[in-house]
Amino acid sequence: MSTPTPYRTNLRDVPLVEGLKRDDGWIDMQVQFLVDQKTAGAENSVVGWTVLKPGASHERHLHRNCDEFFIVLKGKGTIYWADSEEPSGEGDVVYSPRGCPHGFKNTSDEDVVLVWGWNGAGSIEASGYEVVHAD
Repeated sequence: MSTPTPYRTNLRDVPLVEGLKRDDGWIDMQVQFLVDQKTAGAENSVVGWTVLKPGASHERHLHRNCDEFFIVLKGKGTIYWADSEEPSGEGDVVYSPRGCPHGFKNTSDEDVVLVWGWNGAGSIEASGYEVVHAD
């Protein structure tokens, strides 16, 4: 049996995710998958970095197959829940269990920086991602 090896990367070395569609809830976001199944062989977890320019948002969505957390490292905005929203800012830590609708909008005139992760999936395909449309 081989010994597992650690994986290390740097924000500067990870390209932005391309092809994120507005119709899928990705509104003017800059997203990087820092650790995932493709890069690090992480079958059950993802670590990501997102920058939301002023007005950018990740619309209400959920993950059927994984839990998600995010930490607001810089800036402020609004957290979306299934049927409500509330202000959020630097230092907030948000945990959304699988199936729980959530999202975030930058409501300020400065960038918002989030670090986030999934537990239970190593890719967006495996996460069971889906947009939650307003009724």
